Amino acid sequence: MNRKCIFAFLFFAISLTAYAQTKPYKVVFYNLENFFDTVNDPEVLDDEFTPEGPKKWTQDKYDKKLHNMERVFFDIAAVNKDYPVVIGVSEVENRNVLEDIVATPKLAPANYRIVHHDSPEARGVDVAFFYRADVFKLEGEKAIRTVIPSLPNFKTRDILTMWGKIDGEDFLFMVAHWPSRLGGKEASEYKRIAVGKQMRSIADSVKQIRPDVKVVLMGDFNDDPTDPSITQGLGAKLKAKELRKGDYYAPYASMLKAGYGTLAYGDAWNIFDNIVVTENLVNDAKDKLKIQKAPGSKFYGNIFKRHYMVQKEGQYKGYPLRTYVGNNFQGGYSDHFPVYIYIGK
Repeated sequence: MNRKCIFAFLFFAISLTAYAQTKPYKVVFYNLENFFDTVNDPEVLDDEFTPEGPKKWTQDKYDKKLHNMERVFFDIAAVNKDYPVVIGVSEVENRNVLEDIVATPKLAPANYRIVHHDSPEARGVDVAFFYRADVFKLEGEKAIRTVIPSLPNFKTRDILTMWGKIDGEDFLFMVAHWPSRLGGKEASEYKRIAVGKQMRSIADSVKQIRPDVKVVLMGDFNDDPTDPSITQGLGAKLKAKELRKGDYYAPYASMLKAGYGTLAYGDAWNIFDNIVVTENLVNDAKDKLKIQKAPGSKFYGNIFKRHYMVQKEGQYKGYPLRTYVGNNFQGGYSDHFPVYIYIGK
């Protein structure tokens, strides 16, 4: 990198930090698609992602993936020249990977803190949060084991929660990676409905103690916002104008209806990557923090998609450019596009 490029990058990084209090704030979720380290952990089934495994997951490939994640998060920051306040992620193996991400040169100026707990998932992949301590004042965190009542021994990713204040207002953030559609959508649907009910119950219990708390639920739900797991399990409404006090709102339903997606399968687009908010983040007073539409957009939700994140040719042309197809390394980013919302006054 020549001196001119270095100066330009430093100027941009400094400008992002200088605008640390610029509103609206961004809240992001991104499925990182199997971001493992290269070390074989005997406690989990991670052999596939080791140098000796079928994917030949080497340090060079790890570093490529790390650079890719840095690029995406920095470009999300560049949208309004402000680092996201909260970032939820899924499919990350451990804290070491998370620490590597936040230490990358383009993300280090944000000084992200990490909330992460190891979950009982068989392959060892977890959910986690990055947050900016200069904006989000963390008061507590807790990893809650996912419960499927009819499957008492079922093990999957935890529901990770953290709570605190932004601009003096109470917030509860939750991130989860719901059970997959393995065995078919309908046959596995009861699992996702159960997790939706559990997350709703957790949020409602906090609201009983702090009635004004603003709740943001995010994750890879393995279902669209119009599916029963979200409309019935989580109990989210799909239209902002229909919200009543105490309701939950799924802003990505309107984007799905308009043909947008975060991942593709069989030439059909889905929005499995969801952010759901409580009604008070839509209808609160003018001087309070609320969800906002991006300039020129008719949607409350946003999907981050850039040309470098898209497969350019072949069978999966137009799909997200992923890290692997089978055991073939693609050098891509993820099989999902990230999503984000704005919160401001």
